Amino acid sequence: MDSRRKFIQKAALSSAGVLLGAMGASAASYRRILGSNDRIRVGIIGFSDRFKGALLPSFAAVSEKQNFTITALSDIWRLRREEGKSIIREKTGTEVSVYSNNEALYADGKIDAVIISTADFQHAVHVTEAVQAGCDAYVEKPFAETMEDNRNALKAINDSGKIVQVGSQRRSGSNYKAAAEFVQSGKFGPITMVELTWNVNQPGRWRRLDAVARMKEEDTDWKRYLLNRPFEPFNARKHLEFRLFWPYSSGLPGQWMSHQIDTVHWFSGLNHPRSVTANGGVYWWKDGRENWDTLTAVFEYGPVNDQASGFQVTFSSRMHNGDENPKEIYFSNGGEMNLNTNRVSSAGGLQLSHAKPMGMGANLLPEIDLGQVARVETAANTGGDYLTTSHMLNWMECVRNRTKPNASAEAGYAHAVACIMTTAAIRTGQKATFDSVKQEIMAGGKVFHL
Repeated sequence: MDSRRKFIQKAALSSAGVLLGAMGASAASYRRILGSNDRIRVGIIGFSDRFKGALLPSFAAVSEKQNFTITALSDIWRLRREEGKSIIREKTGTEVSVYSNNEALYADGKIDAVIISTADFQHAVHVTEAVQAGCDAYVEKPFAETMEDNRNALKAINDSGKIVQVGSQRRSGSNYKAAAEFVQSGKFGPITMVELTWNVNQPGRWRRLDAVARMKEEDTDWKRYLLNRPFEPFNARKHLEFRLFWPYSSGLPGQWMSHQIDTVHWFSGLNHPRSVTANGGVYWWKDGRENWDTLTAVFEYGPVNDQASGFQVTFSSRMHNGDENPKEIYFSNGGEMNLNTNRVSSAGGLQLSHAKPMGMGANLLPEIDLGQVARVETAANTGGDYLTTSHMLNWMECVRNRTKPNASAEAGYAHAVACIMTTAAIRTGQKATFDSVKQEIMAGGKVFHL
């Protein structure tokens, strides 16, 4: 941990131009504005299944035109480094330099940007390292799993001026953009309720049986993996199946809810819930996991521009029955907006027969096809899908023109607040609230920590 702290301090100085020479790059190279003909050299932080199955195909689909190329790979597990080097050569035709840790990668000074796809709890720390080392970054969600990491990462990004895209790919979807514009225009009316669901029936989801069997402690760096989490003896399952174990992941909130709750923030303009309660447990898959396989979380949001007192959001997820067809339905007094059908309709709106006796008029939304786009796949883990490719392209374009990407660090910070509030409710059994002054999450009258 001492070497990591020293590295972060050194990287912070380098971003200010003090130690760039020691990092292997000139101050001039870091000050230059990238032009349309400059090749952007990209390093991969973590050769994960998510990177291999989705981010790499999306990168390959748009990188040639944008003149981005992968030149380096850092992964603490020897087998992943070897696999990554081979697959990147196969998919892109390029040879990459490989590193056993991020410090060595940044010290070489041969990259301009990174794609971060490591364990959930590592994202905030790794993006902090990246921007302090002078790199733009695409970082997978969840943005953070604790408020300390969340605050540190946002500050580091804002201080650096680097371009960071968070992997909330719905923000690059045509139907979601049309939905955001419709709600924000006022045509939908005040949001009164949002129902979010994400259900699967997959005993192998987030399991890595073959990889766990292959991992030996001497082939990886367990202490480096733990970063700022409490020490415990080496455990290959917690290394590779981290989504099943706290404090390495929150599981359902960080993996799936983070996508859907982000649209609530985007559409409403609100940055965090007022409160969260949660109920659930490990009801079915008794495989040693600690994170729940069944969850219902209830959120209070609002008010919005004094139009209404607020609204409720429910997120429910189960891993033992479902077809992975995530649902996002927004309700107003005039009807609903369904992000599965991409339609606004008068379903459930106030009918004249019910309104007239109260001296009111009907309130019925028109039938609208959002953006007249084809149905968009909403599953987060589909390889090289439309949303991920559009999101990757947006990041590359923003690196070129130095503008804010669709899913900014602020958006990542906001979804992390909602996810951490949910974790606090899960871990304590208490209602979680947010102290917006101190930027802390409270549960049972106490600040929520690990």
